[in-house]
Amino acid sequence: MDGNLNAITTVFTEFYYWVTVVFMFLIHVGFCMYEVGASRRRNHMHTLMKNVMVIPLVTVTFFFFGWWIYWAFPMFPFFGGLDAAGNANTPWSDTMGTNLSDRITGVFWAAFLLFSWTAASIVSGSVIERIRSSALWVHAVMIGSVWWIIDAAWGWHYGGWMVKYLGYHDAYASGVIHAIAGGYALGVIMVLGPRIGKFSKNGTPRDIPPHNPWMLTIGIFLIYTGFWGFYAACNVPVISPEVIGGQITGTTWTATNIYLAPTSLSAITFNFLMSLSGGLMAAYVVSRGDAFWTFSGGLAGVITASAGNDLYHPIQAMLIAAVGVVIVYKMHYWVERRFKLDDAVGAVAVHGYSGVVGLIIAGFMLWGAPSSPFEGYAAINPLGQTIGAVIMFFVLGFLPGWGLAKIQAAAGVLRIPEEVELQGLDYAEHHSYEDAKSEIIEADKRYLANNIKPAK
Repeated sequence: MDGNLNAITTVFTEFYYWVTVVFMFLIHVGFCMYEVGASRRRNHMHTLMKNVMVIPLVTVTFFFFGWWIYWAFPMFPFFGGLDAAGNANTPWSDTMGTNLSDRITGVFWAAFLLFSWTAASIVSGSVIERIRSSALWVHAVMIGSVWWIIDAAWGWHYGGWMVKYLGYHDAYASGVIHAIAGGYALGVIMVLGPRIGKFSKNGTPRDIPPHNPWMLTIGIFLIYTGFWGFYAACNVPVISPEVIGGQITGTTWTATNIYLAPTSLSAITFNFLMSLSGGLMAAYVVSRGDAFWTFSGGLAGVITASAGNDLYHPIQAMLIAAVGVVIVYKMHYWVERRFKLDDAVGAVAVHGYSGVVGLIIAGFMLWGAPSSPFEGYAAINPLGQTIGAVIMFFVLGFLPGWGLAKIQAAAGVLRIPEEVELQGLDYAEHHSYEDAKSEIIEADKRYLANNIKPAK
């Protein structure tokens, strides 16, 4: 009986993560479509290429050192040395390859890898149409395989020091992925500067509408779908029956949250859909029916509620999402006007500000609830959540993004030249077929005009 249960547990866990990872892949498909829909036609191939190349670059670096960081850094460097668990997740260890005695590491690694792609793609959207591909790829590796996984080790690991000592609670990654990626994007665009024509001579921001609203809409729905899979991937599937006399008795659950506290897929389904709905409705109202912000508001609503969506009531999730969207919408336009920053798809607001607001709200709404099921851990509290938000958004997000962008700018490798931006990155970096064909047609016209005289 025990052997059969162990086999069922293994197959269930392995297949569960495999399915969630496949769903999460749709996030990246959605980001590609969303960014192409938001960018202008002359930059489409560049936008697609910089997103596609995030996949191999982040995957390889995450295999070599990103996964090791998560297991080695929970208490490092403030409350202890490197955790020995990291040794089992080095690229040369037995678990990091084909191993029939370990059927879970590969798919569990892949789930975190898809989180890494997401963090990099969030940064990618905010900088479209003016960043060099090579510069973005360096940022993708740093946010995807270094900075976000450090914050995951500290605040998204059941033994992380932020969870234990601050009472930090972030079940579905309001801060761990979204706040840090939004903060990182803010640091980069602060150095990168706005697109040509974004601001008038008197500093008034201009709206640069999406090139293809249909593609943008499909892209955001694919992100919603992948985000739902992301929620499931943030759970740890468990079959834990008590067996007496060959019969299953006692309490059994099918999942825990990332901190190993019992939860269920039913709970996250209620809260994901209610927070999505709250965000969509609030965004529609506050933006006066603006389609771009309505669609983005659904995502912002889910992100705002994500920190506590394992513990909120569905109605709480809906209301928290709505409040967060109103705050985020107002902050986006205030920052844009005040600091003349060009966030091309609102990524800093939708991900970064929403993540910060969601963490702080969770500190008040869940004040006193256990941050983790382990004894001796601090309870959830407003101060711990606020400190956590600062660490995620500013310390591990904004500062590294700003610092690396400053180095790239000083070396002249961050932003494309003005003439290239006006001409379009597709021609400059990829010389697409359509652009080449147009150039040939124009050259032929000039030749005919200069060399063929009309008949008398």
